[in-house]
Amino acid sequence: MAVVTGAASGIGAALARRLAADGARVVVVDIDTAGAEEVASGIGGLARSLDVADAGATRRLIDEVEHSLGPVEIYCSNAGLLVAGGIDTAAADWQRSWEVHVMAHFHAAGVLVPRWTERGGGIFVVTASAAGLLTQLDSVSYAVTKHAAVAAAEWLAVTYGDRGVQVAALCPQAVRTPLLEGSTGEAEPAGSTCAGAANPSAAATDGVLEPEAVADATADALSQGRFLVLPHPEVSTYARRRAEDPDRWLAGMRRLARRMSG
Repeated sequence: MAVVTGAASGIGAALARRLAADGARVVVVDIDTAGAEEVASGIGGLARSLDVADAGATRRLIDEVEHSLGPVEIYCSNAGLLVAGGIDTAAADWQRSWEVHVMAHFHAAGVLVPRWTERGGGIFVVTASAAGLLTQLDSVSYAVTKHAAVAAAEWLAVTYGDRGVQVAALCPQAVRTPLLEGSTGEAEPAGSTCAGAANPSAAATDGVLEPEAVADATADALSQGRFLVLPHPEVSTYARRRAEDPDRWLAGMRRLARRMSG
């Protein structure tokens, strides 16, 4: 049994379809109930509505699925949102980004991980973003909380990896999703090395992938037990450069920011 959040469209929908094609029964979860039902109907799955920021609702959903359908073996914590803005970002937008991009993972993991360690295993996929390894120029709340999402996945992998819990951090750049098209509603994050989905030309520096390609890369990484899922292989090079020479990397990012601002 697999559960995918933010699955009414984009990466989440593609993950749900790929998991179903691989033989899993999938629960398609989204705050967009109609979209979730449409995806679920196409894969023989089930649709559920959920605000992933709600810890109680997340626990109730997992309990209901496990009680009526069977143990959850894969959980893709994929929901996300993007709010463009800098240091003037409103406190409410910061809080919502934190809740959806960070705490939502722990709401689910807090329920599932203890059960998985007792059962002998489970898979937890965190959809972060290349922005979580690098940055996001046009959205400070996205950049900061996606870094936290990667850190959350790392901590879970370190703490529970020897106890049967496989954790993966999905970090794409630009993906053809509602966020890339400028929506700031809750869907799955498009991601970018250095520019946000709100700026498609910059986000697409290394090409815009279809969600299906991201789902395929995720399935491949899971089959190999890899932690980082990098559908855009260039991200590995950028992250290495950032680690090796932060000052040079920052100078390059400032140049890109100037080009973006005209």
